[in-house]
Amino acid sequence: MRLNAKVPPSEMRCFETYLRSKKLKLTDERVKILTTIFDKSTHFNAEWLYRELNQKKQSMSRATIYRTLYLLVQCNLVRRNSLGSAHANYEAIREAEHHDHLICLNCDRVIEFYRLNLEQLQEEICHEKNFQPLHHNLQIFGLCSECINKTDDSTMRHKVAQIRT
Repeated sequence: MRLNAKVPPSEMRCFETYLRSKKLKLTDERVKILTTIFDKSTHFNAEWLYRELNQKKQSMSRATIYRTLYLLVQCNLVRRNSLGSAHANYEAIREAEHHDHLICLNCDRVIEFYRLNLEQLQEEICHEKNFQPLHHNLQIFGLCSECINKTDDSTMRHKVAQIRT
């Protein structure tokens, strides 16, 4: 099987090793899914992945996509996020990359950001509380610059009440 250069070799090996440990094979479909995910630099959902693969004439069932996403999450190559929406969102986990999220409640835009001083503050708080952090996820819900003047307060209060994190 041809390894796609767009997926880092270490990630491909990790997936293959994980699959073997579960007595599963690294199929062409799974490679196509992994490649499509690592080609995307932003968050996506399973439906986007299904449409993207079918538009590329790499047709496969939704069941295959959901099963493969589950496997990729289990072997820590893909992160599943709720981002406040009713459907799961995913993103490729890239080595030594951490970021947090600003989420627009009007257009669902996700803006990724990283601030060293914020990370340092979190470390200080954990140290003060004698707490060992293993993972964190900061999500700030609001309105992006394009949506600030497009919504009314009552609609936004309702959306804030419906947030699932």
